[in-house]
Amino acid sequence: MNKRILYYSIVVGLAGFLFGFDTVVISGANLPLKNLWQTSDWFHGTFIMSMALWGTVIGALFGGIPTDKFGRRTTLYWIGVFYLISALGSALATDPYLFSFFRFLGGLGVGASSIAAPTYTSEISSPKNRGRLVALYQFNIVLGILIAFISNYLLAGFDGANDWRWMLGVEAIPAMIYIVLVLGVPKSPRWLLLHKGDEEEALKVLRLTSTEQESQNLLNLLKVNSSENQSLSTNLFSSKFRIPLILAFLIAAFNQLSGINFILYYAPEILEKAGFAADDSLLSSISIGLVNLVFTMLGLVLIDKLGRKQLMYIGSFGYIISLSMTAFGFYTEAHATFKLTFILIFIASHAIGQGAVIWVFISEIFPNRVRAYGQSWGAGTHWVFAALITLFGAVLINSMPAWQVFVLFAGCSILQLLFVAFMMPETKGASLEEIEGQLESKKLKDDQKTSLTTS
Repeated sequence: MNKRILYYSIVVGLAGFLFGFDTVVISGANLPLKNLWQTSDWFHGTFIMSMALWGTVIGALFGGIPTDKFGRRTTLYWIGVFYLISALGSALATDPYLFSFFRFLGGLGVGASSIAAPTYTSEISSPKNRGRLVALYQFNIVLGILIAFISNYLLAGFDGANDWRWMLGVEAIPAMIYIVLVLGVPKSPRWLLLHKGDEEEALKVLRLTSTEQESQNLLNLLKVNSSENQSLSTNLFSSKFRIPLILAFLIAAFNQLSGINFILYYAPEILEKAGFAADDSLLSSISIGLVNLVFTMLGLVLIDKLGRKQLMYIGSFGYIISLSMTAFGFYTEAHATFKLTFILIFIASHAIGQGAVIWVFISEIFPNRVRAYGQSWGAGTHWVFAALITLFGAVLINSMPAWQVFVLFAGCSILQLLFVAFMMPETKGASLEEIEGQLESKKLKDDQKTSLTTS
């Protein structure tokens, strides 16, 4: 593996670290903020807990615009700035409205990073290593989640009633480091050629990561692809892109319908309901982050060996078993350790399946010319569902028996298994241009079948 490509992928992946940290650090502030501002469950869910996710939705839906117009690297830089402002503003907030505003800004950064980072990494990597390099973004997400859980635990009791301010404000440190590092990352050669028509600059970047011959060969391939797609509509919602649109929507929707964000956001509260004391629930949250990290690393190793589809099979079966048993544990009032065990199996199943695959798969299935907008569609879907589930989570966790919530998520996981079995293609080992051709061929075959059926 080219060392420079690996370095660039790691730096860009740090946007994922901030994503994971920012997303989950709120779990430590959840109960303190509820007690501090004495808001209703609906207000707490809508503003305190899910406002960052609504920012993420906006960032994801519209992140394709700056990613295409200003470039992947420039967008990644400003994402770091948003994280920095959000961390400091949230920590210093004096009321729930100001707090929600700064959390919203952080959400914009999270949403845009889920567009720019996977898009950039998929465009600089080779077919052989693309899966694991794009999955570094997910690895950094779960590393950020783990560090957030550890940080929350260590800072609990640090400054009494103001613990939550330190929990949120400490994110400013990695944000500043990321801002400095990302300035040393080159622009995407595919973006330079396809969106700016800058053949000379694209070749310079390719020479940083490949031999002279490999650079020239890839440039020629990109020029052919660009020429073939000059007349290609950039309207993402044209019928030409029907198949990748459906695939991206479904994999993103099932990611959140598994209940992963519900469990991560409300981990301490769920664990208290499972039977752990308040202090033990924060410590047990760290075990969730640790399992998430270990099995994401395993997914990172396997994604280019077994392929995307096989990992999704493993994750889907793990979802169904673990969620069903967690529901059983809550229904029978089993020991807290029993429930925690199957929650950890669920986290492991997510990490090796959906967690490792989602950002890789979405970044692969759209053509070069509309990749950023396609990434926006998939990520936007992901975050709309995440925001809705988090919004209603504050109500669900207090109005429904816990076992019913887990049964609901288990049912959705069965639907995901059917999606993997009958709809999801394998993209392992193919170039982005080859995947584009495969999906176009599938669309033509489907259109022919439809035509024969109706005639």
